[in-house]
Amino acid sequence: MRRDVRILLVGDEGVGKSTIVTSLIKEAFVAHVQHVVPEVTIPPEVNPENVTTYIVDSGAGPQDRQHLESEVRKAHVICVVYSIDNPHSFDRIPTYWLPLFRQLGVNVPVILVGNKIDLRGGEVTNEALEEEIIPIMNEFKEVETCVECSAQLPLNVSEVFYFAQKAVLHPTAPLYDSREHVLKPACVSALKRIFKLCDANKDGVLDAAELNEFQRKCFDAPLQLQELEGIKDMVREHAEGGVRDDGLTEAGFLYLHTIFIQRGRLETTWAVLRKFGYAEDLRLTESFLLPKFDVPHDCSVELSPQGYQFFTDIFETFDKDQDGALNSAELEELFSTSPGNPWETQKFPDTTLVDDKGAVTLQGWLAQWSMTTLLDHKTTLAYLAYLGYPDEQRTSALLTTRPRKLDRRKGKVSRNVFLCYVCGAAGSGKTSLLRSFAGKPFRDAYEPTSKMVSVVNAVDIDGSEKYLVLQEFGSKYEAETLRASKKTDLADVIVYVHDSSDTNSFSYISNLRQQYTLDHTPTLFVATKSDLDLAQQRHEVQPDVYCRRLGLQVPVAVSVKTGQTADVFHAICSIAMNPHAAIPGGADRAMTASERVRVYVAFTALLGGVSAGLVMLYRSLLRQEILPSWTTPWATWLLGRRDP
Repeated sequence: MRRDVRILLVGDEGVGKSTIVTSLIKEAFVAHVQHVVPEVTIPPEVNPENVTTYIVDSGAGPQDRQHLESEVRKAHVICVVYSIDNPHSFDRIPTYWLPLFRQLGVNVPVILVGNKIDLRGGEVTNEALEEEIIPIMNEFKEVETCVECSAQLPLNVSEVFYFAQKAVLHPTAPLYDSREHVLKPACVSALKRIFKLCDANKDGVLDAAELNEFQRKCFDAPLQLQELEGIKDMVREHAEGGVRDDGLTEAGFLYLHTIFIQRGRLETTWAVLRKFGYAEDLRLTESFLLPKFDVPHDCSVELSPQGYQFFTDIFETFDKDQDGALNSAELEELFSTSPGNPWETQKFPDTTLVDDKGAVTLQGWLAQWSMTTLLDHKTTLAYLAYLGYPDEQRTSALLTTRPRKLDRRKGKVSRNVFLCYVCGAAGSGKTSLLRSFAGKPFRDAYEPTSKMVSVVNAVDIDGSEKYLVLQEFGSKYEAETLRASKKTDLADVIVYVHDSSDTNSFSYISNLRQQYTLDHTPTLFVATKSDLDLAQQRHEVQPDVYCRRLGLQVPVAVSVKTGQTADVFHAICSIAMNPHAAIPGGADRAMTASERVRVYVAFTALLGGVSAGLVMLYRSLLRQEILPSWTTPWATWLLGRRDP
């Protein structure tokens, strides 16, 4: 919500614009005022909306034209003042003033202000006001309302500025079609989404407990039983199907907000919309979807226990047939309060575990969110908002891990979700390995990988469940990924896959490792298609010798086709958790080349500092004749002396 409101008063000469401003400030009538009073600033602490308000007067003479046009363009709301004893000033509203604003390209709320009602004689109210105003409001949608006042009495002066503020802070235009007298589509869509989020048991009705929670969330106060019954009685009487099973239906919820708006209580509907993250354009704000969440360098993001609990609860809520899996219809309903399935372009649900009917299991659901949080935590943050995470501090659903490099130096990893890059020549069996991990059947037909593929599953490590994400880039994009140190630093393990039946397969891996600096990343070699005849690799050494020279275990032989995977996924996860034993060339290689240079420089500087200190100490002792005149060989060398 904006923090300031700029109110401009315009109108014909003599209608009392300046007098209205002075009556507000002085709280009394001032007979003689300036032609145009200076701009007035009302600080936020003295008005209920807690916003800074600027009130700007204007003249209508030819000499005032330039100033008038400038102020019209800067205004947030315009009050067009007419005098009730001067019908011509009223007639010029639709023929001059409102067309002028449009001509200047200004589209802000307009309040019509009828001044000098004290001159009406006896009656200060105008019974025919609505009939006079409706034609103007029908033609000019920017007109919000009309207020009659008297600067002399004074009467309704503060109401003029109240309605002006309200038109800016709680505008009608985005919510309500004043011509058709119905909620606008964007408003209906937003309120329907809010209704669904508040319907905790998803039975299509807001019962007493759900309405109370809604009231507490939006207005920080419980709904009294008498108020609740009064609301339901009113909805029953005027909205067909608005109440069912003693609860409020979606139709009843929409009717209630229509009544709020028609009765001028727009602040109520806006309070609800803003509490659920909507801005004036009825879109969810970026700050609501993506609250501040800093991720330090080399750290990753995981779901916290609260995050896992939320996604478990929402899974169980939408599993209507209680078969332990979400089918496509249940998933569609689950994501109905969001822009849609976030994994639609990622071959989901092939990326995770499903049952024999293709429905996503709870394990697959949690694994998929674990992968999403690891690879793109901003998507998880946004969907926590879309799906109605109950804690206003949505960052409580996430946590950051310890830096990977620190874990590797300590030799023990505390994280629960790991990323593994799977590299190898085209046709070496990478995709089959990924499909096997996600519980998908083997395919005989070869299909080249055209874009990055990610799959996820849970792996049991000594009774503790870890999530492992396998990523394949395809030969076309593999080099691009490995070339970027920022990307390779994200990997917990790199798995090099070669086809044990193809004589040229291993040389691709060897060339890949020669081109890029990858020795700081824990590594595992895998030989696929072990069901076929073993081929002699066209390489200077065979894969087993190559691995031994690097101090690594020999390639793990697997055959996805026959289901013989040798528990390779458990091996990958174990390496991610205990990386020291799988660093090519030894644990000291866990540091990148730049890190090793920094350590060398630091060590050299330290050694140089110690040497300099010893020289100074020796010379000091020598001057004090504490040491004998002879010197040891090491002292002679240290001082750079030579015997004559």
